[in-house]
Amino acid sequence: MIKKVLIIRFSSIGDIVLTTPVVRCLKKRYPHLSLHYCTKKVYQKILLDNPSIDRVIVLDKCLKDCIQQLQKEKYDLIIDLHHNLRTFLIKRFLGVKSFSFDKLNISKWLYVNFKINFLPNRHIVDRYMQTVMSLGVDNDDQGLDYFIASKDHVSLETFPTAFRTGYVGYAIGGQHFTKRLPQDKIIELCQRVEQPIILLGGPEDMVVGEAVVDYFAQHFPQKPIMHFCGVYNLSQSASLVAQSSFIIAHDTGLMHIAAAFKKKIYVVWGNTHAAWGMYPYQTSFVSIENNQLACRPCSKIGFARCPKKHFKCMRHLVFDTVDFGES
Repeated sequence: MIKKVLIIRFSSIGDIVLTTPVVRCLKKRYPHLSLHYCTKKVYQKILLDNPSIDRVIVLDKCLKDCIQQLQKEKYDLIIDLHHNLRTFLIKRFLGVKSFSFDKLNISKWLYVNFKINFLPNRHIVDRYMQTVMSLGVDNDDQGLDYFIASKDHVSLETFPTAFRTGYVGYAIGGQHFTKRLPQDKIIELCQRVEQPIILLGGPEDMVVGEAVVDYFAQHFPQKPIMHFCGVYNLSQSASLVAQSSFIIAHDTGLMHIAAAFKKKIYVVWGNTHAAWGMYPYQTSFVSIENNQLACRPCSKIGFARCPKKHFKCMRHLVFDTVDFGES
């Protein structure tokens, strides 16, 4: 009998959120199961408030220390949803039965380098769920989960009146440069949105957020726009996502958090592509992308700069045909 299971996904925000159906459905099928989740220390807060997880174990700097900690737990089974060298070592040293996620790296390589698409027409969540099918675990089709502690709920009571009656959240960040719209294109997009806008992102997005707000303050002072990039933590930003009318996002973690709250999402794709199977899950979305480029997708993750030096996947996007209407 399986009594204790370890799920592994080290990073990053969106990828971890995408594993939550596995967590929920596994616990639903085996409610008395002790379910542990191993992730990087920086991402543990994403999981701490998840009621299906009994313990979060963190990988900090030393894999050896993490393995020694995991060995003490005496797991019956490992669900490896990351599938890399470090998870291979963990599975080897723990020496218990494991199921591993197929990352389809060869198919991704063929698509990036030769534009030959052998990728399955299947969302990555459904591929994650395949790892637990043999345990009799079915997808309950309830979508993604993101749990916000009461202390992280952001009240709109102190916000300007225009925002209290509805606003659009725009997640302007992205882990890599080629996933993010340039500042002038962010401004162009915001000009197309009639509703009040709240810009969201991490500390690394603060300079751009301030610049966009300053631009509208100087040129269109009547437009209600605010930014909280680097001001709120991830769960506080998620609270603002949950209270928004709809979300605009690059291919980033907040996009998947928005999907967890069933928000309509306008996704701005750069060098990546929905064919990876990481588009918004079980929620309405509109893709904004440049499909006229032979070089796209150029990476399964992203780059610090455009390999072709023209960045047409973002620079040549047009927004005048997109209807940013109410959800």
